[in-house]
Amino acid sequence: MIIGVVSDTHIGGRIKNLPQELLDGLRGVDLIIHAGDILKDYVIYELEEIAPVEAVAGNNDDYYMHDRLGIKKILNVGEFKIGITHGAGGATALKRAMAVFAKDKVDCVIFGHSHAPYNEKIDGVLYVNPGSPTDKRMQKQYSYAVLKVDDSGISAEIRYF
Repeated sequence: MIIGVVSDTHIGGRIKNLPQELLDGLRGVDLIIHAGDILKDYVIYELEEIAPVEAVAGNNDDYYMHDRLGIKKILNVGEFKIGITHGAGGATALKRAMAVFAKDKVDCVIFGHSHAPYNEKIDGVLYVNPGSPTDKRMQKQYSYAVLKVDDSGISAEIRYF
């Protein structure tokens, strides 16, 4: 299974649309995960035109999005469990994401918030932050991620544009 991963799209303020590079890069995936700070729900509908979407709300999402999506999910993908959270809070996004799933048995944690891409295995768990396809902040490029899930495990690739 191939899973597209995005976070921190922040659509609706100064950013009006998902970039074509992202949409083109996601074509052909089996599932899309959005790790929060979506802002406008039509982003989910646009992504659903490509593949089914699983999403959580981020700290910039309104009460409607929080109520609709929640802030933590665990997906079963084949034999593996993938945790999704935004990663906002007092600690770094990575530490917060680790804390959210500290009592859960997951193989991978998807998080966002920092807008900084991250792809590393720690104590047997793959942690992936796709960065942002619309607001790169201090990063050199915009980014998203692609997960590959098969019998051998879960791997991730950060894609830059």
